[in-house]
Amino acid sequence: MTTFRARYGAGPMHLAVTACCLALAGAVVLTIGFPALWNTDTWWQSIGLWFVGAAVVHDAILFPLYAALDRTLVSRLGRFVNAVRIPALGAGLSLLLFAPGIFAHGSETYEAATGQTQEPYAMRWLLLVAGMFAASAAFYGGREMLRQRR
Repeated sequence: MTTFRARYGAGPMHLAVTACCLALAGAVVLTIGFPALWNTDTWWQSIGLWFVGAAVVHDAILFPLYAALDRTLVSRLGRFVNAVRIPALGAGLSLLLFAPGIFAHGSETYEAATGQTQEPYAMRWLLLVAGMFAASAAFYGGREMLRQRR
């Protein structure tokens, strides 16, 4: 077991789960077929291209950038770093989730379907982010006050 872990870098369960995920992905591609993943009319709208492009951009560019940013934050902020990490993660995930509304993509379709504009999305997202950072600062401040009392 230790030889396997030393050579592979993780336990056999990790290898089994990875193999199952790859088999599932292969089965999906075989089931829906390659033509469903590639738009022959407009190549840049292909699901396969965006998936591979997103993986490459994340692994080659974004991951090293935010890993370096995290190391910088840890070295400068010390214990305060989690008070920044958690609301920043919430801000990023909520931006990813609500980006079409925040940036008013498809505003004509949205207004035709609902009778409302997408105007409030950006301000509400900013208020949500401000609330996350304020709550994080309050929790951190409370923890520091309790720590100083001891």
